Amino acid sequence: MKYSLLYFYRCCIVMAVCLTLTKHVQAQTDADALMIPKNYVCVAGAYTHSQWDHYWEGTFKRDAPNMGTVSSNAYMLGVVYGLSNKINISVALPYITTNASAGTLRGEHNFQDVSAYVKWLAVKHEIGKGSLSLHAILSGSIPASNYEADFLPLSIGLHSKNVALRGLLNYQISRFFVAGAYQYVRRSNITIDRNSYYTTEMHYTNEVQMPDVSNYLISAGFRSLQFNAEATFTQVDTHGGFDIRKNDNPFPSNKMNSRVAGLILKYMFTKIPGLEVTAGGNYVLKGRNVGQSRTFYGGIDYVFNTRKEK
Repeated sequence: MKYSLLYFYRCCIVMAVCLTLTKHVQAQTDADALMIPKNYVCVAGAYTHSQWDHYWEGTFKRDAPNMGTVSSNAYMLGVVYGLSNKINISVALPYITTNASAGTLRGEHNFQDVSAYVKWLAVKHEIGKGSLSLHAILSGSIPASNYEADFLPLSIGLHSKNVALRGLLNYQISRFFVAGAYQYVRRSNITIDRNSYYTTEMHYTNEVQMPDVSNYLISAGFRSLQFNAEATFTQVDTHGGFDIRKNDNPFPSNKMNSRVAGLILKYMFTKIPGLEVTAGGNYVLKGRNVGQSRTFYGGIDYVFNTRKEK
């Protein structure tokens, strides 16, 4: 029973939804090698549903009969802007609701965290029959509301301020590509609404030290001007934290590790240049102190040039 990787799924929503084409322009995200040109804008909206009825208590997998199925729904708006052909910036904000099908606990509903990133195309070279590119992505997020983090697994987030740096390497031959990325997430401490708590020892304070996180991504797929398909594998490792004690509640600073497989599909409407729909899903293959979530999402986005073409 655990916070259902909402932080990482929120990032996945931002990554997946803004992948659009305008004539020969492809919009980009912070987890792929695509860039939108200077003065272009991508406006996106997405819906995500995630649910689980089994979780890992430490490394022990079990059900949660006192809560039934734990679910979350996220509604996100975001925008990406081409500051130059090599630098893109983005801002996004999700509204999230949570629910448990059994028991007496009521879920939360509020705006979660405002997130933003700057993406830089650092290197691009032709190698063999393909193209190799290296991107650096600096991102961050801050809570957008006073939601309660110490209410897991029904909290909508962890309420920490985050700064992350990602390096992404992509190699593409014709319409096929393979990519790998590493991201390190630095998280601030948080405060909770109690003056003491127990982890592996007693703490007489309302401040919780949050462990940092590493995120590894491998993806491969097909890209064209009308249809994209991408398979992803993500591994999330927490640098520190502790396991949920047997039959105890989860806690914001628990060790939350996971291996997640995903699929992203995108389609562009040829009769309406710039309009695209995105659909996909993720499944937690293995975890530690996380729910075995099934996540499905869909989005619509539109890319346009802010300046008239001459």
